Amino acid sequence: MVELRKPTKERILELLKKETSMTVVSLTNHLNITHMAIRKHLNALETDGLVNSREARQPMGRPLQIYSLSAKGEALFPKNYEGITLDFLQDIQELYGEDAVKDLFQKREKRLTEEYSRKIGDKSNPDKIKEIVSLQNEKGYMAAATKIDDHTYELVEYNCPILAVANHYKTACKCETQMLKNVLKTENINRVSCKADEDDHCRFRIEFTVNK
Repeated sequence: MVELRKPTKERILELLKKETSMTVVSLTNHLNITHMAIRKHLNALETDGLVNSREARQPMGRPLQIYSLSAKGEALFPKNYEGITLDFLQDIQELYGEDAVKDLFQKREKRLTEEYSRKIGDKSNPDKIKEIVSLQNEKGYMAAATKIDDHTYELVEYNCPILAVANHYKTACKCETQMLKNVLKTENINRVSCKADEDDHCRFRIEFTVNK
């Protein structure tokens, strides 16, 4: 079976991952395409924030442009942090018991509550929701919110960066819900669906208390 040729941008990213840093000339030699084509792809990758460039002086001639992956570019390649975390949690449970794992999740809940509360402060309810969406997106949740009425919102998380952990430890989901209650200062938060329960997304119905 003939292997499909990968797009040039993808091949450039893979080469930079393997070689750490490369020049236009070295990329041209590896990929056997023109300097102009390489520069065009590198400019696009740099514009997208996937590649960084720096100048390196030479004894003679113009400085060389050296290209390497940015942090965003590195993030395209698989990492097994979640698997390692799950292994550690299982080891802790075997050594110290289930309560020790619960304590870890509660400590994480407290840490996130403090972090989010500092950033949200005493904002209005609509601004609190906007800030929660922004904070969750920074952590990889692909969050979005919809206003249902003046006091009610739906928060949807399309991705769960700790799904493998949540599949084994449901307390992770409970702690996230409690964190949202703490930060948004309302007990009326209901997790309508959950990826750890094999639903498509995590959905929360958030109701703020009506001031009388």
